[in-house]
Parts: sequence; C-alpha cells; structure tokens
Amino acid sequence: MAAYDVIVVGLGGMGSSAAYHLAARGRRVLGLERFQTVHSRGSSHGGSRIIRQAYFEDPAYVPLLLRAYELWEKLERDTGRDILSLTGGVFVGRPGSLTFAGSLRAAQEWGLPHEILDAGELRRRYPTFTPRPDDVALFEAKAGLVRPEETVAAHSRLAARHGADLRYEEPVLRWEALPDGVRVTTANGSYTAERLVICPGAWAPRLLPDLGVPITIERQVMYWFQPRDGVTAFEPERHPIYIHEDGEGAQIYGFPAIDGPQGGAKVAFFRRGQVCDPETIDRQVHAEEIQDMQDHLAGVLPTLPGRFLRAATCLYSVTPDKHFVIATHPEHPQVTVACGFSGHGFKFVPVVGEILADLATTGATEHPIGLFDPRREYA
Repeated sequence: MAAYDVIVVGLGGMGSSAAYHLAARGRRVLGLERFQTVHSRGSSHGGSRIIRQAYFEDPAYVPLLLRAYELWEKLERDTGRDILSLTGGVFVGRPGSLTFAGSLRAAQEWGLPHEILDAGELRRRYPTFTPRPDDVALFEAKAGLVRPEETVAAHSRLAARHGADLRYEEPVLRWEALPDGVRVTTANGSYTAERLVICPGAWAPRLLPDLGVPITIERQVMYWFQPRDGVTAFEPERHPIYIHEDGEGAQIYGFPAIDGPQGGAKVAFFRRGQVCDPETIDRQVHAEEIQDMQDHLAGVLPTLPGRFLRAATCLYSVTPDKHFVIATHPEHPQVTVACGFSGHGFKFVPVVGEILADLATTGATEHPIGLFDPRREYA
C-alpha cells in the first residue's frame, strides 16, 4: 500500500488549494514545495490579484468564476482572514478593444450585472482617469481583488488542519508513473502514492517536459507608486480595480491603495514580459522599466506616478493560446496537471483546487474544463 493517497507537487496558489480540497475529502496528502510556505519566487505573491466575472479572455471561464466567488467567500468564513475585497472594476478601451468588447460579450452572454460608461461618465465617477474621447468602459460592481499571500497561507493551514503533510524547501527532482501509482523523488528522499497532482508554476517545462504543451516562462514587473496628490482618491472606497487598453492594444491593470498611505497603489503591464528561466531571472527592476511605466501612466492616470515606491518581479507561465492546462496527464491517468495560467489564473485558485481534487479522486469533474485540455490545437 502506498504511503499516501495523493502527492501534490507545488504548494503555491493552485497546489495549496488542491492539497486543502483533497485533505478535506479525507485523502492522505503529501505536499511538496521547493521554497518556504509563502514566498516571492514564483507567481503567488505581490499583495493583490484582480478578480472579475465579465471575462474578456473567453466567456467559457464565467461558470468557473461564479463557483470561485462562492469558494473565496467560504475560504474567508473558514479562516477568518481578510482575503477578498469587492471594490468594483472598470475595463476601459475603445469600443472594439479586447478589454471592453470582450468584457461586454461575457457579461451579456451570462447575464452579469454591469454598466457601460462613456468617457465623460468614467471621468466624472473616477477623476483619476483621463480617457480618450472615444474610450468606453464596462463597470462591474462585483470586481475587486484577492490577496495571494493570504490565500496561500489560508489554504495551507486548512490543508494541515485536515491532516495534510506539507513539506517546504524540498524541491522535487523527478517523478515517475508506476504500474500501481507514482513515485516522487526529492532532495530528501523518495515517496510513493496512488495519485499525483503537479502544480509546478514556472517550473512546468522542467517537471512536465512530455506534456506536449509549449509553455514559455516570462519575467513580469509590478510597480507601486505614491499618487501625486496623496492616496485619498485611490482609497478602496473610492477607486476601482481597472484594466486599461490603449490604441495599440497595450494593457495595464491596477488597484486602489489597499495598504494605506505608505503602501501606495499597484500597477503593472498585463503582457509585456521577457522570456526567462525561473532559476536565473533578473530580480532587479531597472530605471528604464520604471520610467516606461511612468510614461505610460501619464496618459491614463496622470496623478498616479507621483513618487516611485518599489517594484517586484513575478513569473508568468504562458501557453500559446493563453488558456490554462488543467487535465489528467495524457500519458498517465494517475497524474493530474495544472499549469500554464498565463498571468490570469489566480482568481480561479479555489475552484482549480476543487477541480484537481475531483480529477485526482474520480478521474472526472463536473466543471467545464474542455478549454484546458493539453491535447487541444494551438494557434
């Protein structure tokens, strides 16, 4: 008999959620993480992540988001942690832009409450913005943010409370499928289980080389600025989360000043990453990168880049079509994989954990995950 029912490799956002859901179902779980319990070396950090339902990436995500919202609220109730904040959100661009038109399509297809704001109304409600005359915005009251570090800590504590054996600073060297299960080898030893769940984040190309999905690892940068006129206009009670798309298709996303006057307001480019290796990534943020963001903000939120406070790097694991990979491994039915979240996955953390628990225990899930099949055609 294997020592564990399930081994979960990677205990960031997705892995810690999977470990919790599996342990809560009574499974004997071993969780393995190459770093400490909450860290800044991967993708589950940075203080805040956007959550929204009017999903411009594809309306097919919306049912998963509706379930994720239920599970985010349950996570807060079960832990007493401050994890989810609904500030409202605006998704701004020209009428045909992906940010606006895609959000509107999802909202209309699923009957999601929303408002359409022209440039004048956007400026009236939120004077920090300087939209172009032909800009429009979709406002969604249920948009907001979740806190990634609090999320990982909460799921990890719940997993341990339900009996999961979570081991940190124990990187996985290799894994192999056995006739009756799996074996995972780390720097500290070898473990066997009936099932394996792999949530490798930026280490997907190394741990899943035979998956058949070309995943690119990108270095991204997050910035925090002290607004020029103070943070009053950027307080969470007054300012929404936002995604703005310019005329060339460049997107930035940002947050209110959720951590008070000293914390500033966070902003980042959505897709302007540099291909990198997670082991050798340049963690320094350079002066020209800061200036590039300041120059971009001057035409969108001109009072935001008053004083630069800090910046941090983050890792995206990007598939060719920007959709996730969540599935049973095509070659090994006892192995479940979750990777390639392409910079927009964190809002799904609790429902992905639920899906992974389904797949690892029964081999199927009622959630719609056909979009995430690794065997799909890539553009």
